[in-house]
Amino acid sequence: MFSKACEYGIKATIFIASQSLLNERVSLKDIVGEIDSPEAFTAKILQQLTRNGILESSMGPTGGFKIEKKRIDEIMLSEIVDAIDGDSIYVNCGLGLKQCNAKKPCPVHDKFSVIREDLRKMLMTTSLFELANGLEIGLTVLMR
Repeated sequence: MFSKACEYGIKATIFIASQSLLNERVSLKDIVGEIDSPEAFTAKILQQLTRNGILESSMGPTGGFKIEKKRIDEIMLSEIVDAIDGDSIYVNCGLGLKQCNAKKPCPVHDKFSVIREDLRKMLMTTSLFELANGLEIGLTVLMR
């Protein structure tokens, strides 16, 4: 459902948020090790998230990525998805057809519309704090 870039971006942001709650900055190497992602690809995704104001980054020996603590509760999962994939998850056809719409629906159009709307609600109401906290207290994991 999400692009691979979006999957990595969500996982990386959750990990960075969990470490930011502990007042820690996270290096690119730490991130790729934690979420099992390719380093160069992940670096580009993190740049995109930084440009969109979701992450903060700094260079140097004490540098790395972080999220301001007060922002962790304000950032919704939808912001991360928008920064990486845009609105494609909400508008593209469930079967990948180019001309699918209400006037010329694909076979799953009506059912997929309901799923898409539920997904939109979930993404817009799920905070980064909720996800990072689940990771921190051991209720969730980022790797298999």
